[in-house]
Amino acid sequence: GDSVNQTEGPVTVSEGALMTLNCTYQTTYSDFYLFWYVQHLNKAPQFLLKGSMTNRRPEHEGFQATLVQSDSSFHLQKRAVQASDSAVYYCALSDTVTQGCRGS
Repeated sequence: GDSVNQTEGPVTVSEGALMTLNCTYQTTYSDFYLFWYVQHLNKAPQFLLKGSMTNRRPEHEGFQATLVQSDSSFHLQKRAVQASDSAVYYCALSDTVTQGCRGS
């Protein structure tokens, strides 16, 4: 089946350093989206960025992810992190096929 795997738990980085968060994925679909979400303490998760086969290097507010199909990775990086970047980060996967609900 489809899945994602994040290799680290909570990440501690020094202010001003480079942060790299690892995500690998498995999917049977050729057309799919990969997402990163960020969740700050006591807040709901927020969408950060989305990658696809047509957008392999999405960027948002200093964050950049890189989709590498050959090793099925979608790692997230941010240069010069700040204290406000302390959060939980989630990687997610979705195929582009959406199924409607069938009524009875």
